[in-house]
Amino acid sequence: MSPDNAFAFMALSIPIIAIVGGIGSGIFKRWIKLKEKQMELAATTAGEQAAQYAAKIERLEAHVATLNRIVTDRGVHLADEIEALRGPATPPAKLN
Repeated sequence: MSPDNAFAFMALSIPIIAIVGGIGSGIFKRWIKLKEKQMELAATTAGEQAAQYAAKIERLEAHVATLNRIVTDRGVHLADEIEALRGPATPPAKLN
């Protein structure tokens, strides 16, 4: 390649590279913005799910506390009441 051809090649390639680079950077910037929006959406969704789980755990803890109170406060009396509901004990039938 002669020096004149090399100069012409460089003279034409510099604007082409600049144009392609400008387009590429615009695409890259849009891609970055898209990823940022996706991350924000994921964070919002995760926050909402965490709040739902926290509320559910709170309800379950209250329910377990109530059951615990019932069992510990009335455990012995409750067993007696259940046995009373079963009725009188009947002897097992004899097989001939």
